[in-house]
Amino acid sequence: MKYRSKSMTRRFAAGIAAGTLVLAACGSDSNDADDADTSEETADESGEAASADEAAAGTIVDVAVAAGTFETLVAAVTAADLAETLSAEGPYTVFAPTDEAFAALPEGLVDALLLPENVDALTAILTYHVLDAEVPSSDVAPGDVETLQGEAITIGVDGDTVTVNDATVTAVDVEASNGVIHVIDGVLVPPSIDPSALLG
Repeated sequence: MKYRSKSMTRRFAAGIAAGTLVLAACGSDSNDADDADTSEETADESGEAASADEAAAGTIVDVAVAAGTFETLVAAVTAADLAETLSAEGPYTVFAPTDEAFAALPEGLVDALLLPENVDALTAILTYHVLDAEVPSSDVAPGDVETLQGEAITIGVDGDTVTVNDATVTAVDVEASNGVIHVIDGVLVPPSIDPSALLG
C-alpha cells in the first residue's frame, strides 16, 4: 500500500527532530553523557507530543461525532448502547461507513435497525465493523480478519485500492486516542444477519 499513516508521519518527523538535536549536541563541547541525556529528553518529548495529539483527537466516538459525516453511524452506535464500548481504552480499528453508505442500504432498513426490537442485529452489524486491535493502513494485508462481532471480514488489496468485503476504503488512518478509523463506502453485514428479514 502507498498510504502513509499520520502517526507514521509524526514519528518520522519526530525522528528527524531528534536526530538534528543529537547532531547539534555532538558538535558542541558537551560530553557523551550530556549527549545521551539530550537524546533521552528528546525521545521523551516526542512520546509526550504523540500522546498529546492522540488525546486531543478524542476517542473513536468523539472523532466520529466531530467529523460530521458519520451521523447515521453515531446514531446507530448510540441506539445499540456501544458508545461506552468504543470510548474505552481499546485499541480498536473501526471501518466506518459514511452517511452516504447507510443511505445506499435498502429503503427502510436503517429505520428498522434503529428499532429497539432489532438491537441485537444492529449490535452485530456495528461490531462487525470493529477489530479488537489497532491496524494502521501500513499494516493492512489481504486475508480474513476476525471482528469484534466474531465473524470474519475479508480484506483485499489491489495496488492502492483496499476493500473490506464489498466496500472500498476511501480514507485511512483517522487517528483517535483509543485506535484508528478507516472510512469505507459501504455498510458491512455479517453472514449471520439477513437484512431483508428485518424489513418484514
